[in-house]
Amino acid sequence: MRHKVYPDAKSALDGVISDGMLVMAGGFGLCGIPENLIAAIRELGPKHLTVVSNNCGVDDFGLGILLANGQIKKMISSYVGENKLFEQLYLAGDLELEFNPQGTLAERIRAGGAGIAGFYTKTGYGTIIAEGKPTREFNGQHYVLETGLVADLSIIKAWKADKEGNLVYRKTARNFNPMMATAGKLTIVEVEELVEIGELDPENIHTPGIYVDRIVVEVGAEKRIEKVTTRKREEVK
Repeated sequence: MRHKVYPDAKSALDGVISDGMLVMAGGFGLCGIPENLIAAIRELGPKHLTVVSNNCGVDDFGLGILLANGQIKKMISSYVGENKLFEQLYLAGDLELEFNPQGTLAERIRAGGAGIAGFYTKTGYGTIIAEGKPTREFNGQHYVLETGLVADLSIIKAWKADKEGNLVYRKTARNFNPMMATAGKLTIVEVEELVEIGELDPENIHTPGIYVDRIVVEVGAEKRIEKVTTRKREEVK
């Protein structure tokens, strides 16, 4: 059994992150993102990255810090509306963007992890999404061919892991993380809690350790809430 646990995010990324890589980054908005690993990528400084992620964080947090540091060349995403810098760079021609419907993006990642080169979907047919892509008709319905996605590196976030890399996610922080774990040629997970092998109930494991290459325990994660919405507390009479 190889040693998978690393002392920190920077050491886990050392020697495996480089210019021009395609990187998948887990998370939905700011929920379930690998904060320490993103910060370590900024510190290590690789450039010209293509990043696959549902969105690109916000201006000063999440993947937004890599964007601000000039490290991202292209985003493959489904939503980018919370990042003003993203808008500026895209409109200025300094950032490439490949938009995907959210379900299509999820399936492209899942397909890549399952070894499926491509699949047909009705979503996007007859729109700009389908331009330049092969289409076919099945049972009188029109479909667009989408390709699976495979990353040079996947950085993901989980709640718990054992030292073999078996993972458990917590509620909505699961989001894209399980699919990206399978679709990376090398997968690094940032976890909140690390336990000994055998402590996790096998029935509750979401990602088997065979998909995980390196593990780091997060330190000082902010877990920022993207938009805080509250309601006035009712007075108790």
